[in-house]
Amino acid sequence: MSPTEHTDHREEGVEIPLERINPDTLRNLISEFVTREWEEAGAINYTLDDKIEQVRRQLLEGKAKVVFDATSNSFNIVPCR
Repeated sequence: MSPTEHTDHREEGVEIPLERINPDTLRNLISEFVTREWEEAGAINYTLDDKIEQVRRQLLEGKAKVVFDATSNSFNIVPCR
């Protein structure tokens, strides 16, 4: 299962446009996200760089977005609906 499809809840927060996020910061956000949320399915084991690239691509294609939750003062990556 891809990380952006694995969400049991709806994220409340403010969407942060990708162009407003420093590229290094975005990579760090994605890296933290995949190490926290990624579940390996099947026989394929992806490298961290593979996982980061998959999520980055989903963000660029508009399949996922970065949101900031003021309640928890944290960022998350969630699927677009």
